Amino acid sequence: MVVVFDNELKAYDGIRALNELDSEGSISVHAKAVVTKNTEQKVIVKQDGEEFPLRTASGAAIGALIGLLGGPIGLGVGALAGTLTGGIWDLNRAGVDSEFVDDVSKKLVPSKWAIVADISEEWETPVDVRMAALDGTILRANRKNVWHERHAREVAAIKADIAYLKAEQAKAQTGRKAKVQAKIDALNKELDAKLQQAKLRAKQEKEECKAKVDALEKKAAKAKAEAKAKIKKRIADYEKWFNESPENWDWLHNEPIDKSDSK
Repeated sequence: MVVVFDNELKAYDGIRALNELDSEGSISVHAKAVVTKNTEQKVIVKQDGEEFPLRTASGAAIGALIGLLGGPIGLGVGALAGTLTGGIWDLNRAGVDSEFVDDVSKKLVPSKWAIVADISEEWETPVDVRMAALDGTILRANRKNVWHERHAREVAAIKADIAYLKAEQAKAQTGRKAKVQAKIDALNKELDAKLQQAKLRAKQEKEECKAKVDALEKKAAKAKAEAKAKIKKRIADYEKWFNESPENWDWLHNEPIDKSDSK
């Protein structure tokens, strides 16, 4: 979730509102940061979350989003220098699509301030009401299946192309078979890369899920009865997802494509 405000004061009021909603169990805030943009369109992080800094499993997701919006150059928190680099700067790590990034970029212009947060919420009203009181503009994206759906489509498309070429190769004259095989080999290489990327992302999601459950358990131990019940339900939801982890998705573990020449 990104909430864009007209000024710095309202952004920090927004953070306090999220913290209050978290304390009462209405939502769970997993990671958050207050950011702004300078005149060179670089995102500056003014405040990083205490529990999940941007370098952690959960924080890396919003760190990736911040990077897509205009980082890491311009990061204003010294402790973050050098921590938001490498492979996290992509849509897969952020768990959003390019349209969401574009929508946020249009709203987060120089002079505006924003909260970038990874939250769990059963319904949107509590956050909507509190942010509306501060004239905040909310942009949301469901992180859970964005990358999975995109990768599944891409893998299916590559496999369809390979199947088509194999059918063509089976009917081709001897002199053309090698050329078609070269195309098949290239597609198999691309497919292998996609599957390895997806497996890595699945591993990252499991690590992130575990980190969130651990943090929620600590919150539940300190929470009052009503808030504790809400937090426990979120823990159960995460544990259910963990047990149905991406490592079990069929498209991630299909049999290898036959790479031999058709006879």
